[in-house]
Amino acid sequence: MVEKTENGRDSILKKPINFLAEWRPFPLYELISYVLMYASVPMLAYGIQSYDLNIMKIIILTILTMYSGFFAALIWNDITDADIDTVVHPDRPVPAGTISKKKFFAVALVFSAMTFIFAILVSIWCLILVGAAALFVAFHNKYLKKIIKIPAYSEIFTPIQWLTVAIFGFLAIWTVLPQSMDIIFELPLFGRISTSNGDIQNLILLVLFTYFADNAHDLPEGIHDVEGDRRLGVKTYATSFGVKNSAIISFFMFFISGIFGILLFINTILSPVFLIPFLILWTYILYNSHMFSKNNNEDIKKMGKIMGRKGFNYLLMSYNLIFLDVLLQLINHHFKII
Repeated sequence: MVEKTENGRDSILKKPINFLAEWRPFPLYELISYVLMYASVPMLAYGIQSYDLNIMKIIILTILTMYSGFFAALIWNDITDADIDTVVHPDRPVPAGTISKKKFFAVALVFSAMTFIFAILVSIWCLILVGAAALFVAFHNKYLKKIIKIPAYSEIFTPIQWLTVAIFGFLAIWTVLPQSMDIIFELPLFGRISTSNGDIQNLILLVLFTYFADNAHDLPEGIHDVEGDRRLGVKTYATSFGVKNSAIISFFMFFISGIFGILLFINTILSPVFLIPFLILWTYILYNSHMFSKNNNEDIKKMGKIMGRKGFNYLLMSYNLIFLDVLLQLINHHFKII
């Protein structure tokens, strides 16, 4: 009896773990890159100075909050987009019948709760941010993108999920370990936000880079899903302006994102350790995006998913370069290598 009970417990523990492992085929480099991405923003906002337990706590809680939110957003998206996925992604859990919407809903609630708990451990302002973002994304995915008929509405607002990453890291520093008192915003019960004009400019540049880089990669994926989106009346760039035009718009968004990446280097503590590989990465994605847009409509549709993945790697690796640059500067600051 004992052996059966233990096996039963093992089975109960293994089922959700195995499901999440098989749910989406995440490459190992991507899962690791998210850690670096989420850590990079509070590190950039904090600057080059000695680290103590307080800043380490903020970085760790930021990673936990953003990682939980990442899984929560993906699961909610799979639930709300089940009708679209039936057409374009029939192998995903809900349309494939490998999990019921009810069970998937419970998993989404767990990850959402984790996101809110980790956020409140940073500050009330960080909780407000993730709460507002979660509410918008939920209504956007479930209702707004199928109701609002503004051209390209769906993809115009999709990047908000990733903008939260940029804003959360800066907000965590501004509310817990502010580096400047030039600008102070305070509300009773909510606490204080302390920052400076320079820090606000840095955040805006990172937000703009993230918006255009993420949107540029979303467009090719929207091209890949164009038939399902068109059938359900979802307004993407591809359904609003055509497949070819969507590919061209994606190229220009990649171009604009690179400009903001360079401005971020000029305006912040980032060094050539970030700039040189970033320029190589930007050149690579521009070339691929340009070649992608030169194909005929059918080939563009077929290649949309691949181009979308390349574009997402560009976004992810750019954040990783920020992490690497700041980390190397911190090591040099501590050990006085140069």
